[in-house]
Amino acid sequence: MTVLNASKDWANCLPRIQNRFPYLQPALAPSLLQDPEAFVVYLAQTHHLTLTEAKEEVDDFLFVEGLLREVEG
Repeated sequence: MTVLNASKDWANCLPRIQNRFPYLQPALAPSLLQDPEAFVVYLAQTHHLTLTEAKEEVDDFLFVEGLLREVEG
């Protein structure tokens, strides 16, 4: 799994990630993105998902974000 590295990337996709994960607390999320496993655990706990489901959701989200970056250049 890749992680959004730059704070600019995170700031740009924050509205989309909040839309996909409505219980995400933005104040906690940036620090959790530095540790993908902790982010997956956080999503599983806050969104009532299994760890596998949360990892798949994050992977899907990051895949779409990667496609968007390719299109936007």
